Amino acid sequence: MTFFPDLDQTPRADVYYFCSPNNPTGAVATKEQLERLVQRALSDGSIIVFDAAYAPFIKSPGVPKSIFDIPGAKECAIEVNSFSKYAGFTGVRLGWTVVPKDLQFSDGSLVRDDFNRVMTTCFNGASNIVQAGGRACLSEEGLKEIDELIEYYLGNAKILRDLADDLGLDKYGGTDSPYVFLDLKGKSSWDTFETILKQAQVVTIPGQGFGPAGEGFLRLSAFASREHCLEARERISQLKHLFED
Repeated sequence: MTFFPDLDQTPRADVYYFCSPNNPTGAVATKEQLERLVQRALSDGSIIVFDAAYAPFIKSPGVPKSIFDIPGAKECAIEVNSFSKYAGFTGVRLGWTVVPKDLQFSDGSLVRDDFNRVMTTCFNGASNIVQAGGRACLSEEGLKEIDELIEYYLGNAKILRDLADDLGLDKYGGTDSPYVFLDLKGKSSWDTFETILKQAQVVTIPGQGFGPAGEGFLRLSAFASREHCLEARERISQLKHLFED
């Protein structure tokens, strides 16, 4: 399972939103998949809003970190990103949007002009102190710390993938992503969440919390300390009998 949409079964839309690496599935789109997505948008005259908030977690060679790695994307895509996940800005909030000059409406007017008008009307910009934090993230020292933090979280993700093996469950993500999505073999995600909470005192995320398509899955997050991830693996592994056929 790749969690990539079946484009042949997807009805046309003016805007397609796509997130890779994905939350909650942890799935990461391949170059070939993104090429198909771009060609679909170009054919439809649609715009892709590409969420790359987890892109720095991608370490596998040949896997695109940006939609603009794909030829033709500048004519059909907008990319959004943020410091929230990999620089600890979740509460502070600082992000950015890339709207290429090649992206145009059907009448030839520039999408970026409309975007700029909306943003300057509705938003006064990030505060000076938040911008200073963003600049610190992009300094040599800041980028080094971000790289170290990402490697730390990917190490946590490996522990969570190993937990899936302990339980005998199929898992997705956790390689180029901080999230691991567990297939519960048809069990209720809310019931499983409640059981783990009560019997192991570990908080997970039921897949159904992300929508009906998430039923039957459980999301694990690597955004925790190494000690907590190891402890969570040890505790939840004791519940292996719950997942045996």
